[in-house]
Order: sequence, then structure tokens, then C-alpha cells
Amino acid sequence: MRRLSLDQWSGLVMLAVSIWVGGTVLTGTTRVTIPSGWWLALFVVFLATLLISTDERPCKVRHTMFAVSVVSSWALVLTASDVGLLPILLVITAAVSVYAVPPPMGLTVIGLNTVVLVVLLMLAEASPTELMTIVGFYIAIQLATMLSSLTLVREQQMRRDLTTAHIDLRAASALLSESARTAERLRISRELHDLIGHQLTVLTLELEAARHREGERAREHVDRADRVARDLLADVRATVGELRVEPSDLTDLLRQVGRDLPGLEVSIDVDPAVRLDEAQTAALVRSVQEIVTNTIRHAEARELWIEVSADATGAVLTAVDDGKGHSGPMEGNGLRGLGERFAAFGGDVAFDGSDGFKVTARMPT
Repeated sequence: MRRLSLDQWSGLVMLAVSIWVGGTVLTGTTRVTIPSGWWLALFVVFLATLLISTDERPCKVRHTMFAVSVVSSWALVLTASDVGLLPILLVITAAVSVYAVPPPMGLTVIGLNTVVLVVLLMLAEASPTELMTIVGFYIAIQLATMLSSLTLVREQQMRRDLTTAHIDLRAASALLSESARTAERLRISRELHDLIGHQLTVLTLELEAARHREGERAREHVDRADRVARDLLADVRATVGELRVEPSDLTDLLRQVGRDLPGLEVSIDVDPAVRLDEAQTAALVRSVQEIVTNTIRHAEARELWIEVSADATGAVLTAVDDGKGHSGPMEGNGLRGLGERFAAFGGDVAFDGSDGFKVTARMPT
């Protein structure tokens, strides 16, 4: 079972409080001025629109749903025959506002909620002292819950940004290490080329001189050519020995990207049969970086499983998380760039958000 995050627990608590407040009307503890059936229908609208407004949807949808929930909360409160517990619904809308609208709009909602509360108290014929006390109390509670929610959201955003920067740094470090290995191999290959070219030239000249001489004079050139050949063989063996470095460990490169991430456990398994060149390795590392980053930002997942396997056509990257999934992946989350990265090598990428979020990418080799 997937563990719930702190904001999800907060949401469940607010939902429970809302249902508890609504239950006071259904049990007759709090009296309302309209039939309980109509009040219950209005309460369901309030809860449904409030929940939708906190989901990852386009801004217009979230703003519209939140506006409906706010107006519904006003209607629910104003139908009370006395103050009771119903104004708590106004506090809940203020707390949830940070997930649905910008903070200035949340402050506006608090101001309008206060007006609604004043109207309710005037209808209930509350005394001036009672009115000021209750209004002051609810203003303070609304501000406190809104600021607490805002602090939580910003802290989570900062942690996500920090984790994303950490992932980028890990990927850059892995690619830099691989680039350094490649540069060293290139340096040694150039050194080998220069060394062989020089000594082969000397060897050719000695043999050419021996061909035009006879007796001991020819033998002297042959002996020098033999020494050059032996020196050349020794130098070649020494240089080739430097080139005999272990091939890049793709598993280690990918694990560097997903290691020690707060709130997300990344499991990586690479088939030893996978063989990629430097450009393909870099593309795969960047792709894993993008997948891990998207998982942290959008999936609300606790675990991410990444597998790189080999088939008849090349390498296959499969990544699946235990997050909330998405029925229609939206562009702008890095998915388009992920597809373009594999398309550059003649591959393709498929997405499935029905159960968690799954990425399947193929790279011909």
C-alpha cells in the first residue's frame, strides 16, 4: 500500500472535519433554514468541488471549482439558524485556497468569508461584543490555517527543487566522469599514433639503407632495424596496456542519478547484455534523470523501478512508479523531450498512466 504524504494526510483530516461538521446538521445538532435534503446536496457539491480544485488540473478548472466550493460554503453557512459549527467550513476553504489559487486570492476569500460570517451573526442577532469576538477569532483561525498550508506547500516545493538540482548534479557528474574517460582514451590513441608513426619511419629507413648495402654495413642497418622493431613492440604493449580500462558501468552511472533521494526509493536493474556507445549512454543517463525528476515533481510516488534490458533490436528502458498515474500525460512535463531524445537514435517512447506511471523506451543499437 502506498504511503500518504503530509499534505495528503492534511487533506484527509480536513475532509473528516468537513464531514463531521456536516453530520451535525444531519443529526439535528445544528438546525438549518432549508430542508435537510437540499442542504445535503449543497454539502456534497461543496466537498466535490473542493476536492477537484486541489487536484492537478488546468488552472481554469481549479479556479472554477474552487469558486463553486467557496460560494457553496457561504450558502451552507448562511442557511444555519444559529452560528454553531458551520463557520468551520469557511476555515477549511481558506486553508485549501493555497492549493487552488494564488495567495492574494486566498486573502480575498478570507475577507469575503468574514463578510458572510458578519451577516450570519447579524441574522442571529448577536451582540456587538459577541460579534467582534467571534469574527476576530475566525479571522485569526483562517489566517493561521492559510499561512500554515502556504508554508507546507512552499517547503515541499523547495524540497522538490533541491532534489531536482541534486539529480541534475548527479547526472552531470556521471556524464563528466564518462567524458573524462573518453578524453583519456583519445589522448592515448593519439600518443600511440604519433609513437608508431615515428618508429615505423625509422624502421623503414634502416631497412631501405640495408637493402642498398652489402656485408657488415648492411648487417649494421638490420641490427638497428631489429632494435627499433623491439622498442616499437614494447611501446605498443605499454600503450595498449593503458587503454585496457574497464568499460563504462551503465548500472553505476544510472544508480548515481537515483541514489539517496529524499522521499523516493529508486531501484535500477541493468542487463549485462546491454551495449551502448558514448552518445547512447549519455542519452540514457539524461532520460533516467528526466524520469526521476518527473516522478518527484508530479507522481507523488514513494518507489520507482527502472530496468534496462536488451532485445533483438537494441536496449529497452522501462520505468514504473507507484504514484497516482495520469490518464492523459500533459506536454511540458519533460515527456516530449524524452521522446525526442530516443527518436534521435531511431527509437520511440510509450507512456501508460493507468496504474502508477510507466515509461517504455526503445533504443536501437
